[in-house]
Amino acid sequence: MHKKLSLFLGFMIFMFGFLKFFDPFKTWYAVQIQTSGLPEISYYSGLIGEMIIGALLISGSLQKNEKIRFNLLTVGSLGLITVMFVATYVHLLPQVPAEVLPMKIKPPIIPIVFLMMAAFNFYLTLALKNQRNIQFR
Repeated sequence: MHKKLSLFLGFMIFMFGFLKFFDPFKTWYAVQIQTSGLPEISYYSGLIGEMIIGALLISGSLQKNEKIRFNLLTVGSLGLITVMFVATYVHLLPQVPAEVLPMKIKPPIIPIVFLMMAAFNFYLTLALKNQRNIQFR
């Protein structure tokens, strides 16, 4: 289950970032950043960050070395949690129009669901580390 969840989250967040290079997603994302009041650097850090987080989760789920897997999945899960907090914030801002949000819905349902899945993935990563008693020295 942990591997499948990590792969799913990794693939989805990577695609969210990748799609932001192409219209209409590119325009929608630009409007989200502009109307949210986030600094301009948020545009590039958001889409590149999503792709890096996706790559971390995908590669972590496929990694055989347990220490490397733990590190990749930990950083990927925590990164995804952070990105989803920002996405939730953007959804909640009244000046960001629903037309530029995923599925055109204003309530932050999608970011909150992904935030909860990322938090659960992080929990599973820690539980797996403790179950296998992996030493990180």
